[in-house]
Amino acid sequence: MPSGTQAAGKNKLNMKRIIAIVAGGDSSEHDVSLRSADGIRTFLADQPYKTYIIEIHAGQWLAHLDDGSTSPVDRNDFSFADGGTRVRPDFAYITIHGTPGENGIIQGYFDLIGMPYSTSDVLVEAMTFNKYALNQFLRSLGVKIADSVLLRKGQKRRYSNEDIIGRLGLPLFVKPNAGGSSFGVTKVKTAEQLEPAIQKAMNESREVMAEAMMSGTEITCGCYRTRRGATVFPITEVVTDNEFFDYNAKYNGQVKEITPARLSVETTQRVKDQTLSIYDTLGCRGIIRIDYILTGKRGAERIHLLEINTTPGMTATSFIPQQVKAAGKKVGDVLADIIEDCFED
Repeated sequence: MPSGTQAAGKNKLNMKRIIAIVAGGDSSEHDVSLRSADGIRTFLADQPYKTYIIEIHAGQWLAHLDDGSTSPVDRNDFSFADGGTRVRPDFAYITIHGTPGENGIIQGYFDLIGMPYSTSDVLVEAMTFNKYALNQFLRSLGVKIADSVLLRKGQKRRYSNEDIIGRLGLPLFVKPNAGGSSFGVTKVKTAEQLEPAIQKAMNESREVMAEAMMSGTEITCGCYRTRRGATVFPITEVVTDNEFFDYNAKYNGQVKEITPARLSVETTQRVKDQTLSIYDTLGCRGIIRIDYILTGKRGAERIHLLEINTTPGMTATSFIPQQVKAAGKKVGDVLADIIEDCFED
């Protein structure tokens, strides 16, 4: 790719690759994404890169410059002005949680202009963002996943509220089908709560998924692969007194996160094996994180998939940095490993 050629030349001249940390987006997770971008920039500070945060929001693409100002991005080639210099990044590290960074849209753009990026491709991103489609695909491969039904805004419902409760039971979860976090998610305990929960979720996504509730130990496991091999990080156990792992638990500290998780050696290995198997089956790239619920007897638990995150949070307290640290690695080294893998022959 042209950007790769330019970057290779820069390295020979001891010049830095230019890394665009692409953040923001048009979902409720816009501000969370910017926090992840700040985290990534901090992690990369000791790496041989020049970094810029590129914020995408509401039709505007702006590069944040070191002097605190912003510069509009030319979408023809993803370049922008920094002082008297025209800058075209060599690589895009995507950390948008939600649209357009987690559903394949921005990946398609980067494919068109020939710029390497940190995540999976258009197809994988679109599939993993659509929870219901992903669940049906992985279930066909033998992955254990809770039963669910799909509802679409403006379309006659195939299932009445009574049908949903009769099939899934109570409590159940209602969540946006296309979304990357806990916005719009409700734990429904009574029949009267179901319709308001559906409407709340439809404020986040035109498609809504009602899903049977599973009780057990919640865990999450991250991994990535380069041409040199695969790395599966230590597993994190998620403990919260909240009704579920909601926004406050994720971002406001209402949770206890234990890394490595308190699991048997056998269960730990099975979770890691399944995580890497799913990664390879889907053809993922970059870091992903898979959330699970474990049920059953200790040491012989059943592993149920909850969700796949292809642009996981990257603040200092997010799961992936915790897991990287527990593995005895530096986050900046892991990110550089992913970046440099795109430039190897």
